[in-house]
Amino acid sequence: MSLDTRTADAIKLLKESPHTLDGFLKLNEIFESTTLDPHSRETVILTVAAHNQCHLCIDMHEARLAALGPAPAPERLAAVRRFTLQVLASSGAVTDAELDAFYAHDYTRQNALEVVLGIGTYTVSTFANRLTRAA
Repeated sequence: MSLDTRTADAIKLLKESPHTLDGFLKLNEIFESTTLDPHSRETVILTVAAHNQCHLCIDMHEARLAALGPAPAPERLAAVRRFTLQVLASSGAVTDAELDAFYAHDYTRQNALEVVLGIGTYTVSTFANRLTRAA
């Protein structure tokens, strides 16, 4: 089944709860407007999708990341991936050393909070996809 068909099917399933679909779409629009660069946003999404084992999101966002072309600074993406996993593992209670390591890659406190927004946004999506068996 094509990725487009799988995505359309997932949206159809999510429409069973218009509030959930609307909430995800609004959160996603806000997340997409953050100061995180597109490569970093897609890395946050992929990290959450892999953590939550949402294969639909993994496939969709791997394609989006590939379409962006090569990352200008792959080490920055590794840093945002590590930080996303640390936020997930600690429920947000990352250490000062973890924050400093994130900041060392030219990320800011605002970016750290935007990672939290991305985690929340894609937790809704990945959990809903898994619950509805879309993933």
